[in-house]
Amino acid sequence: MATISSGIFPVICIDRNTGIPLHRQVYTGFREAILRGELGPGQKVPSSRALAAELEISRFPILDAYAQLHAEGYLESRVGAGTFVSAALTNLPTNNTAPVEESEGARRVSQGSARFPRYHAAPWRNGWGAFSVHQPAFDQFPFETWSKLVAHHSRAPRAHGMRNIDPLGLMPLRDAICSYLRTARAVHCDSSQIMVVSGSQQALDITARVLLDRKDSAWIEEPCYPLARSILLGYGCRIVPVPVDQEGLDVNAGIKRARNARAAFVTPSHHYPLGVTMSAPRRLQLLDWARKASAWIVEDDYDSEFRFESMPIPSLQGFDSAARVIYIGTFSKVLFPSLRLGYIVIPPDLVDHFTAVRYAMDIFPSYLFQEVLTDFMGAGHFARHIRRMRALYKTRRTALVESLHSEFGDLLEIHGAKAGMHLSITLPDDYRDVEIAMRAAKENLWLWPLSPCWSGIHPRQGFILGFGNIAEEKMQSAVRHLRRILAL
Repeated sequence: MATISSGIFPVICIDRNTGIPLHRQVYTGFREAILRGELGPGQKVPSSRALAAELEISRFPILDAYAQLHAEGYLESRVGAGTFVSAALTNLPTNNTAPVEESEGARRVSQGSARFPRYHAAPWRNGWGAFSVHQPAFDQFPFETWSKLVAHHSRAPRAHGMRNIDPLGLMPLRDAICSYLRTARAVHCDSSQIMVVSGSQQALDITARVLLDRKDSAWIEEPCYPLARSILLGYGCRIVPVPVDQEGLDVNAGIKRARNARAAFVTPSHHYPLGVTMSAPRRLQLLDWARKASAWIVEDDYDSEFRFESMPIPSLQGFDSAARVIYIGTFSKVLFPSLRLGYIVIPPDLVDHFTAVRYAMDIFPSYLFQEVLTDFMGAGHFARHIRRMRALYKTRRTALVESLHSEFGDLLEIHGAKAGMHLSITLPDDYRDVEIAMRAAKENLWLWPLSPCWSGIHPRQGFILGFGNIAEEKMQSAVRHLRRILAL
């Protein structure tokens, strides 16, 4: 049933120079719009008076056209409500139906866009509940405080927030981010190096545009964050998978495979998806390689705020004395995903290059939520929220680990349980995680397959289990549901 507002007028073309009567032109316009699916069953059509004013013609041709459409069953009247497309027209096409076969136009897209892996609306991506990844504890977010700040800035927007077009973002927010990163992440930066972006995904995109040319080699972790791999493939880079072990990225393996790679994309504080923390010797070795090879390191520090068995690990960027690290962070993980606010810490000599690319992409970021987040951080709400969530996620992480041990014993291997908002489990090789995840989604269990994180032909089978949005008392039953699906 269509729910398009009755205030939207359909496109009815009136040509006064043709010999076709006006009522017939209106009739034909409506009939074709209905048959094409542009007007759907149950959708309200404009009143004859409103449409006459819109088309600048008399009401009488419209009344005649509506009468004919009524007679043929295209329209129906509802007492006291108005005129609608007939609800009985249920077998018409819809205007959002995608063609099954690739059209000629789709085959003629640029080679660049064709290199990006196809987007698949996998059911586990949008599921709500256990064990969906990237879902924080929504019920614990201080929405009342946040809403008051949103209302305040909506009612009384600051002038610079309405007209400022700085591609780097709102300076007070950049100041707040800089202060936070220096204190909490040991990042070496000042506000002039901060760029506000729409989450870490846009940060990776801009960074790849600035640093890499087509056919450049780039190290990625094996396994890795799949969307980072997608960006590099889309820009025609030669990706070099470098294995990750218990100390993080194996730098020696990377040097053997591509000593002169242009960049390395890493998650050193909490490897995605296995949760390993890169050791200090490996960090120093990676920085030494980047300096000698004149290469760049892209550090994605996506959820380092949440560490449960030690203090947060300082950033890799804080070790860097040669300005070879581009540091990326996001608020979407720690606050809520639809916020779409992240940041890049850019080496000083690259700021102009990043600014040029950002300006070409979308000029400047939206300012309302930047204003809100600035006040949210400045008043201490952000720091308090992080502290509360660190304690809560530790409790939920412990409940998940204990439940997994209780239900599975040693049948599953658990990875990365010391930090973050997810952990990973690996299965015997005869399991197929994608097939299991598809089946589990039909039972409202959102298992993110682990195998797509591998680039090679022999991926590990398993799942990434988010625990941020599962209450402690519901964890045991969720794990039992998982055991029933796996039949282990």
